[in-house]
Amino acid sequence: MDSVIRAHAPNIHQGALNNVHGAWYEWLLAVRFWNTFVENEHAVLAAKLPNITGFDVAQLFEKKLCDYILDLRRKVAQSSSVELVTSNPDFVIFDPKGDDFEILGSQEPLYEYSIENINFIDNLYKNIIGKCNFQTIVGFVATKTSFRPDRRLQIPHEGSLMKAIYAHLVTREWELMPRELKYLAIACKVGEPDRKALKTVATHSITTVTDLPKAAVDEVYRINTLEELNTFLQAEILQSS
Repeated sequence: MDSVIRAHAPNIHQGALNNVHGAWYEWLLAVRFWNTFVENEHAVLAAKLPNITGFDVAQLFEKKLCDYILDLRRKVAQSSSVELVTSNPDFVIFDPKGDDFEILGSQEPLYEYSIENINFIDNLYKNIIGKCNFQTIVGFVATKTSFRPDRRLQIPHEGSLMKAIYAHLVTREWELMPRELKYLAIACKVGEPDRKALKTVATHSITTVTDLPKAAVDEVYRINTLEELNTFLQAEILQSS
């Protein structure tokens, strides 16, 4: 992609290109996730999410569950000098069932990266706002082109917080059979130091002796080829429903 752009704009700085590599990577994944969903009856949907400045991930949940999250944030802020600050995962993996999600099954695969299709992918999450619960949310995905040391820290922190909030919802609702929430990480390059750094415990799972410790990041996938992407789809998208 860099080569094609440089052929049209040879004076463009490499830094400018580097700034958009992450967005390109997410769009490449998002289009394949969408096509897999519409072409396979039992596939789940991995929908791209905007960052925290444009959308609060709590809004994905049904109103009652969303209110629990907002209430938790208020009580944390009121009772201490800290706040419950979370970033948004890059994707939500979602298992659509019922009439509320009929619109998701009436679409076609995307065959080109047009502005129209990119806008469709970027706004797909809006179809599931206020409709998610313990049975429909499969998990969340963080994507990076590479794992710098600071990114390694962000991902398990985000995964640990998402799982803690989910556990809070389960407790508030006395949900006895919730779906086990997954948090996955994807990158173009994954080394052994990356896997070791991401292999950390979800903090909330070590606060009681009645629970076994849980991972903040359940699995790390290197996706830099179609074959590697197919491995991820088979493991997490085609067999999750």
